[in-house]
Amino acid sequence: MAQSPQAKYRKDYQSPSHSITDIDLTFDLFDTETVVAAVSQVKQLKDSTSLYLDGEELELKALSINGEAWSDYQLVEGGIEIHGLPQQFELTVVTQINPEANTALEGLYKSGGAFCTQCEAEGFRRITYYPDRPDVLAKYTTTVIADKASYPYLLSNGNRIDQGEVESGRHFVKWQDPHPKPAYLFALVAGDFDVLRDHYVTKSGRDVALEIFVDKGNLDRATHAMTSLVNSMKWDETRFGLEYDLDIYMIVAVDFFNMGAMENKGLNVFNSKYVLANENTATDTDYLGIEAVIGHEYFHNWTGNRVTCRDWFQLSLKEGLTVFRDQEFSSDLGSRAVNRINNVRIIRGPQFAEDASPMSHPIRPDKVIEMNNFYTLTVYEKGSEVIRMMHTLLGEDGFQKGMKLYFERHDGTAATCEDFVSAMEDASGVDLTQFRLWYSQSGTPKVTVSSEYDADAKTYALTIEQVTEPTNNQSEKQPLHIPFDIELYDSKGEVIELIIDGKPVHHVLDVKEAKQTFVFENVSEQPVPSLLREFSAPVILEYDYQDQELIFLMVHARNEFARWDAGQMLLAKYIRSNISAVQNGDAVTLSESVIDAFRGVLLSAELEPAFIAEMLSLPSHNEVSGWYQCVDVDAIALVLKSIKETLATSLEDELLAVYRSLEQQQYSIDHDAIGKRSLRNTCLSYLAHTAQGNHLVEAQYQSANNMTDTMAAMSAANQAQLPCREALMADYSDKWKHDGLVMDKWFMLQGTNPAENALEVIQQTMKHEAFSLKNPNRTRSLIGAFLANNPVRFHAKSGEGYRFAGEILREMNSSNPQVASRLIDPLLKFRKYDVERQALIKKELEALKSMDNLAKDLYEKVTTALDA
Repeated sequence: MAQSPQAKYRKDYQSPSHSITDIDLTFDLFDTETVVAAVSQVKQLKDSTSLYLDGEELELKALSINGEAWSDYQLVEGGIEIHGLPQQFELTVVTQINPEANTALEGLYKSGGAFCTQCEAEGFRRITYYPDRPDVLAKYTTTVIADKASYPYLLSNGNRIDQGEVESGRHFVKWQDPHPKPAYLFALVAGDFDVLRDHYVTKSGRDVALEIFVDKGNLDRATHAMTSLVNSMKWDETRFGLEYDLDIYMIVAVDFFNMGAMENKGLNVFNSKYVLANENTATDTDYLGIEAVIGHEYFHNWTGNRVTCRDWFQLSLKEGLTVFRDQEFSSDLGSRAVNRINNVRIIRGPQFAEDASPMSHPIRPDKVIEMNNFYTLTVYEKGSEVIRMMHTLLGEDGFQKGMKLYFERHDGTAATCEDFVSAMEDASGVDLTQFRLWYSQSGTPKVTVSSEYDADAKTYALTIEQVTEPTNNQSEKQPLHIPFDIELYDSKGEVIELIIDGKPVHHVLDVKEAKQTFVFENVSEQPVPSLLREFSAPVILEYDYQDQELIFLMVHARNEFARWDAGQMLLAKYIRSNISAVQNGDAVTLSESVIDAFRGVLLSAELEPAFIAEMLSLPSHNEVSGWYQCVDVDAIALVLKSIKETLATSLEDELLAVYRSLEQQQYSIDHDAIGKRSLRNTCLSYLAHTAQGNHLVEAQYQSANNMTDTMAAMSAANQAQLPCREALMADYSDKWKHDGLVMDKWFMLQGTNPAENALEVIQQTMKHEAFSLKNPNRTRSLIGAFLANNPVRFHAKSGEGYRFAGEILREMNSSNPQVASRLIDPLLKFRKYDVERQALIKKELEALKSMDNLAKDLYEKVTTALDA
C-alpha cells in the first residue's frame, strides 16, 4: 500500500467543533450522475473558524456560505476543510455521485432496479461532505426527485410532508424527520415495489401506518415480516413501556445488502433474507430469523436512534443492548430454553474463537482502523451477555428502573457505555464499579471450580478461581465481577437451600476475586452442583464432573438450560477422550451409560420436542476446535462423525419411532409445530447414517410440503454423503434457479459439502446462473460457508482451500472490501494449526499485505494477524 492506514483511539475522542441543527437534502436521482444538494444550518461550538467535513468518492459541484460562493477551502484526503467561517451560517454543498458504480454498497447505490442507501457506519460521506460522526445530530428534511415511471416510490426518514410532479416525467416526495439523528441513520430508497400495508394503534392511541416494500411478485412472502413487526411494537410497549414516535414505519427489502438490516429512523432497509418468507421458500429457521431481526431493528428505535452512541467505540451501547432485547423478545414469544441454547452456542463457538484470535478486542474497543471491522460477535453477542449479566445482578425490576433513568437522562443525545452503566447503577443502588471491566477487558475468562464436602460438619465448599489469559495488545488482566448462578441437588433431585453464616443466600454468587471460596451449611449429603446455570456469564467453565453426575443433571436439573449443558459437558468429555484416542491410533468409543442417557432424553414424555432436538445436537466442529491450542482438524471431524454414527446405530429403532410419530400433514409456524419438525429432522439427520438412511431421506424430499423438510432431507444427504444427494441437488436447482434467495440454501450445501472434491464442485458452482460474486448473500452462502463451515476441505493439507480463499479475497478487495473482511476471519486464526498449514495460510496473508491497493478493512485484519 502507498501509505499505511492510521489507527484511531478511543482516548483521543474530541467533541465536534460545530453543530448542525438542521439539514435540507435534495436528491436528483440518475443512475450514474445523481446530484445531491445539502443545505445545513451550522453553529460554531469551539473557537475555530475552520470546519472539517468527511467525504469520499464525491465530485464537488458547488460550495456556498449564506448563499454566496465560497472559495476558501481545500480538498484533503478523506474530506474537505473550509476556512474563514462565521460563528453561525448556512452551508450549501452540491455534489455528484455515481450510484451504479458503487459496488461497495456503502452510501447511495443501485440494488437491482432500485436506489438505496447504507450509511452505517461511515457511508454518508459517500453522499455529501458532512461531519459523518454519530455525535452530530440534526433534523433532516429530504426531497427525492426521480423518474416517475421507473421509481414510483420515493422514500426517506420521518413523515411525508409534500409530493408533486416536475418536468420531463419526473416527480418528487419530501420527507421530514422531527427527531434529531446522526448521519448514519439517514436512509433513502427509490424504486417500483409491491407494498404490504397494515397499521398499529399504540398504547396512547396513535395510529401508525405500516408499510413493507418488496420486489414485484414477492408480496405473498411479506406477511410474516408484518406480523413480526406488529408483535415487536406490542412487545416493546408491554415489556419496556416504549412506544413508536412517527406516523409511519417502513421496511424495504433489497437483494444487495452488506448487513442483515439497518435501523434507519422510520425507514428500515433490510436484506431480503430477513423479510421474504413463505412455506415453499423459507425454513423454520428463516421464519425465526425474520422475527428476531425485524424485532432487533424496531427495538433500535429507542436503543440506538432516540439514544445513539457518542462515537463508534461505543457501538455496543446500542448493539449489545438491542441484541439482548431481541433475544428477550424471541424468548418471550417462543421457547426460552431453546433460544438461550442457540445464543450460547454462538458465544461458545465463534465468539470464543474471536476472543482467542489476533482480532480479540473488548466489547468497547480502544483502537480501530476500519470501523466496519468492529461489527463483530464480541460487540454484539458478548455485548448482549454483558447486558444480561447486569439484568441478572439487578433483577427485572432493577433493570427496568435503570432503563427508565437511561432514557430520562439521554433521550435525544449521543451517549456512552459509561452513561448506560451509571444509569443502571444509580437506579438500582448496585455497585457496578468492578463490573465495568467487562467493557474494557478482552478475552474469555476461564473459571475453574473445585468442591469439598465435609460430612461431619455438613458443609459443602465451592472454590472458584478465575483467570483471563493475555490477548493481543492487552497483556494485563484483572479479576472480573462474575455473576455465577448455581444450584445444589440432593440424591433425590431436590434443591438444597443455600445457607452461609446461618442465612439463606441468593443462587447467583458474586465472584469478584481471583480465588474465592463459598462454604454452604446444613448440607446433609454430598450434593451434585449445577454450575453457571443459564450461562450466567460468558466464561469457560472447568469442573471435574463425573459421568453419573452429568447424567443425573440431565434428568433432575430444574432448569432446562442446565439439563442441556450437562448433556453437552458429557459429550465434551467423550469427544476429548476420543480425539486423544484417534491421535494414538485407537478407535472411537462411547459408553453404554452415555447412549442410555441420550435414549432417555429422546424418549422423554415431559420434555418439549424442540428442547429434545437441542439435547441431541452435537457441538460443532468450530466449537470443539476452540478447546485446543493446536487444532487437529481431521481428528475432530472423525470423532464427531463417529459419535453421530454410534448414536445413530445404537438408537436406530427409537429414532425411527420418534421420526414417524412426528409427521405433520399441515404446515404451520406456531412454536409447537416448529418444535416437532425440529426433532423429527434431527432424528432424520441421525438416521441418514444408518442402512435405511438413503431411502428415508429420499422419501422425505419427495413428500415434503414445506422448505424446512425439504432442506432437512438435502442437508442429511449432504452431510452423510448419501447416494441420493446429487439427484436431490439437481432437482432443487432446476426448481429454484430463478430465485437467488432460495438458491442461497443450495449454495450453502455446496459450500459445506464434505466430499473430497468439494472445492472443485464449488468452483463449478460459481458458474451457476443464480450465483454472483457481486451479491453479498450469494457470496456468503457459497464462499463463506466453505471457508467457515467446511473445515476438513478448507484446511486440506494441499493448501488448495487457502489459495482459493486468497484469490477470492484479492478479487473482492476492490469490489466489496466489507464483505471480503468478513470472509477472511478463518485465515486469521492460522497460528492454531500445525506448522505446515500455518505456512500455507501465512503465504496467502502475505500476498494480500503486499497489494498496492489493499482496502482498510482487510489491511487492519491482515496486519494484526501477521504481527500477533
